[in-house]
Amino acid sequence: MRIFRFLSPVQAFRDFRQFIATRKKHELWMLIPSLGLTIGVMVAFYLDSRAEREWKRPDIIWVKDWRLDRSDEEIRAQQAIDKVEKDKRDAELEKKRKARRDEFKKIDDGLKSWGL
Repeated sequence: MRIFRFLSPVQAFRDFRQFIATRKKHELWMLIPSLGLTIGVMVAFYLDSRAEREWKRPDIIWVKDWRLDRSDEEIRAQQAIDKVEKDKRDAELEKKRKARRDEFKKIDDGLKSWGL
């Protein structure tokens, strides 16, 4: 390709050196923290992308196949059985939510004691 004919690392370095030579002293000093912050953010993104996640079993929802000729009494009996299981799951979920709320309340109280 003809466009790559004009690209060379030596010319790029020469061009960069000429650009730096025309800068003022305070601009060169500001180059150091700006490059440091930019490289720091890029390194943080790179390290964060490599973080291993704990494997979690997929959440599969199984659907039951019901007979079409079920009576209303059979449906109500099955709903009563399912309600007990649902109440257990709901109680466990609410317990986890309360624990999480308490954690955040503790943090919030700590921040309020500092005046934040």
